[in-house]
Amino acid sequence: MIIAALYRFARFDDPDLMAASLSALCANLGTCGTLILAKEGINGTVAGSAKGIDALIAHIRALPDCADLDVKYATADSPPFARMKVKVKAEIVTLGAGDLDPAAQAGTHIDPVEWNALLADPDTIVIDTRNAYEVACGTFDRALDPGTRSFREFPAWFDDFAARLRDQGRSPKIAMFCTGGIRCEKSTALAKARGFDQVYHLRGGILRYLEEMPVEDSRWQGDCYVFDERVAVTHGLMPGSHVSCPDCGLPYPRDRDHLCPEATPQAV
Repeated sequence: MIIAALYRFARFDDPDLMAASLSALCANLGTCGTLILAKEGINGTVAGSAKGIDALIAHIRALPDCADLDVKYATADSPPFARMKVKVKAEIVTLGAGDLDPAAQAGTHIDPVEWNALLADPDTIVIDTRNAYEVACGTFDRALDPGTRSFREFPAWFDDFAARLRDQGRSPKIAMFCTGGIRCEKSTALAKARGFDQVYHLRGGILRYLEEMPVEDSRWQGDCYVFDERVAVTHGLMPGSHVSCPDCGLPYPRDRDHLCPEATPQAV
């Protein structure tokens, strides 16, 4: 099966109508996964036959301002999702930071080679915008971990961090990254809205970096957590070393014990 992870910030006047059309198309194509639509665009990961995924991507690219839809492909031997869901939400990735416009305000995209150069610059602050359990699987060297449990917690963390930078009289270059790029569209828009001018993010996210960057030149350490049954991937998007706990869902290295918070008996 072909797995397609996709997103696009665009302006949709009637996401409900689009969702109904997409739901019917996905049923006909036999795809599985999740698509999320909002007035700000589309996001999701879907799997199906090569023919089915090609038809679905062609349909989405025909939506308003979606010709440049960002898509990353992978393969699986069996369906990575149980069913197909098409949802309409307030945001395609929930930040809860008010009226941001990632389509117009996002930071400067940097390709993997340029990203390595940025990481090598000691004056650049590198921020991992993902959640703590994702960061625990792997991250870029020198990256700050906000320790968030959800993306909604990121604005509060960033505002506190930005205040400390201003107290020090600093306005540094800021480089942000996430799994596929979508969260950074919003987090960099947030940083620019807070007054930072030199804001960058990794085009295509960690997944594209792991796909394109030779291992010998890589600045990545560990696995990249993904939101499907693969659990985690590494260079070349090959299966990683993490598995998912059946009780709490958190990832952990397959060669280590896992202290599951859901399965651990509570003290009396």
